[in-house]
Amino acid sequence: MSKKLFLLDAYALIFRAYYAFIKNPRVTSKGLNTSAIFGFLNSLAEILQKEKPTHIAVAFDSSAKTFRHARFPAYKATRLATPEDIKKSVPYIKSLLDAFNIPIYEVPGFEADDVIGTMAKQASEAGFVTYMMTPDKDFCQLVSQNIFLYKPSRSGSGIEIWGVDEVKKKFEIDFPAQVIDILGLWGDVSDNIPGAPGIGEKTAKKLIKEFGSIEAVLYNTNKLKGKIKETLQTNVEQIKLSKELVTICTEVPIKIHEEELRVNDPDAQKLSVLLEELEFLAIAPRILRIKPASGNIPPGEPVKTQNKLQFSLFDAPVADQLPQKNYKTIKTVQHNYQLINTLEKIEELVAHLKKSNSFCFDNETTSINPLQSDLVGISFSVIPHEAFYVPFSHNRDEAVARLEKFRIIFENSEIEKIGQNIKYDILVLSNYDISVKGKLFDTMIAHYLLQPDLRHNLDFLARSYLNYLPVPIEDLIGKKGVNQLSMRLVDVERIKEYSGEDADVTIQLKQVFEPKLKEAGLSDLFTEMEMLLIFVLVSIEKAGIKIDEKVLLDYSVILKEELKKFEKDIYTLAGTTFNINSPKQLGEILFDKMKIATDAKKTKTNQYLTGEDELMKYAGKHEIINKILEYRSVQKLLNTYVDALPQLINHRTKRIHTSFNQAVTATGRLSSNNPNLQNIPIREERGREIRRAFIPGQKDFMFLSADYSQIELRLMAHLSQDQT
Repeated sequence: MSKKLFLLDAYALIFRAYYAFIKNPRVTSKGLNTSAIFGFLNSLAEILQKEKPTHIAVAFDSSAKTFRHARFPAYKATRLATPEDIKKSVPYIKSLLDAFNIPIYEVPGFEADDVIGTMAKQASEAGFVTYMMTPDKDFCQLVSQNIFLYKPSRSGSGIEIWGVDEVKKKFEIDFPAQVIDILGLWGDVSDNIPGAPGIGEKTAKKLIKEFGSIEAVLYNTNKLKGKIKETLQTNVEQIKLSKELVTICTEVPIKIHEEELRVNDPDAQKLSVLLEELEFLAIAPRILRIKPASGNIPPGEPVKTQNKLQFSLFDAPVADQLPQKNYKTIKTVQHNYQLINTLEKIEELVAHLKKSNSFCFDNETTSINPLQSDLVGISFSVIPHEAFYVPFSHNRDEAVARLEKFRIIFENSEIEKIGQNIKYDILVLSNYDISVKGKLFDTMIAHYLLQPDLRHNLDFLARSYLNYLPVPIEDLIGKKGVNQLSMRLVDVERIKEYSGEDADVTIQLKQVFEPKLKEAGLSDLFTEMEMLLIFVLVSIEKAGIKIDEKVLLDYSVILKEELKKFEKDIYTLAGTTFNINSPKQLGEILFDKMKIATDAKKTKTNQYLTGEDELMKYAGKHEIINKILEYRSVQKLLNTYVDALPQLINHRTKRIHTSFNQAVTATGRLSSNNPNLQNIPIREERGREIRRAFIPGQKDFMFLSADYSQIELRLMAHLSQDQT
């Protein structure tokens, strides 16, 4: 009998389940959001019932930093915080797995990807046919004759099982391991892996198809031309690092044990208690009927599954099933979007907008950076299902002249302006000396106040609140990458429909959110704080901050020399060379070879803990510890700030223009990105040296710093009337 192993990527499935029910979340009578738990449980039940594995395990990401963070401190730095509802769900999911007698693997210093990769490799060597259950494309690099990618369904399309042939076809490669090279060039925005700047999926595939590997590409750059050649030659180390980061480690210090992985009968009593607490009463009988079954498949062949299998999340009985909606689209909803491209039509539109109490507008531009973009067009909407699109010439003088016609309505403080992420649109207009005035209504911020843990982009809001599926931007300009078109090159009729739809959808969302804000008691906060703050942030972002680039360039040289010195000192103290950024190698050097401590903590997989908190315990016991901590500190400063900041200087203003986010943190605090100016270090001398690069814009100017002192405590004291 063949051994069939399923390895589940826990967090990938949990997040997928959570967002599948985001519009109609499942909430218990006690207020617990069980969407993620419900979806994950149905996924698990689906596997056990229909795929009949002989062995199974679930891998979770550890909360500890990984070896990738040590190698690249900015790894995953741009990810948003995990929603609180998911954090509360994880313990329940682990309890359910325990009730099913399914083992959980979680290894500090490594990600679930690495754990699954290691287990799949060992299982293959032990004669298993293994299925990695995850939507993550990174796992394609692991696919082999006996290892398959088991992709959950999307939008009712059924599950997909990818073997070697499917991966080769998808990525246009000769063997699955080349996926690593494609991802190394392509990068990964979600994990903040840089890749090769400007090279997207299509170009990465082409290069690997021609040369075979990243190493071969870099060796043969003389055979390339133009921007691609320049990019590859100037980003060699970054590309090599990116390949290292996307490579799934298959040497995690764990060993699989067949009996531990074997599917067993669940603990019915434990399951019953959990299902009752979670109020999964309708699906409880089905879950409790699940029994392990022996899978019997020919070695090397994937399990056969019907194409129309509606996978896991939506397979619950009717009482527990959320209906899949047929979204309305631009093709099914009657609308009137007009092209305004003559002087007569413009004057008529301006007159129409002047008579309105409010209007929605949406800019189409050449860049997502508002201070570096040119205006392609503006759409306006006053009432639902009606919009007007005004195109603008690439000739700046002509564009300025046409935009001047609209100054009277943009700068009219009596007319309310509506937008989605309206700060961006206001900044774009400021490039043309148009100063938007009057009351604002930003649908993105409105939704943030109502549902801070959810997504706030227009597509999500339209689907969730209007049951409407907008036209994807990719339909006009293509996917991200070097071949993505500028909006300037798209046919004006297509832009009219796309942009008009954006303005139309936004004004409809305003009608949804305005009463919801009032009902939640948030209208005053929205109007008197958040909307007024937009004007303040526009002013700050446009002003930017001046950088003395030479200070950073000089300091980069100094820090790189310091790193080399620390490396040399560490190797000397250790008596050997090793990878300082490898937690495994570092732990063995410190505690096995040098025996710095006899009571050093280990993980469940017998690997020494070498995180900063752990090493700080031994800071005074041996000089090498201090050197390692200093090495890490310098490396982080160099990668995150010193070498990164000069690349963000605006070529036109010679300043850095950060972007402040009102709709990111659940606490209501502002955050900033590109760069994150709030994280510029100051407590240590090296950090203060970085701050020295930020200088006043003029010689007779100076910086003035103002901050609240213990604002939270002061607010609590005020609200509680505590006089002490």
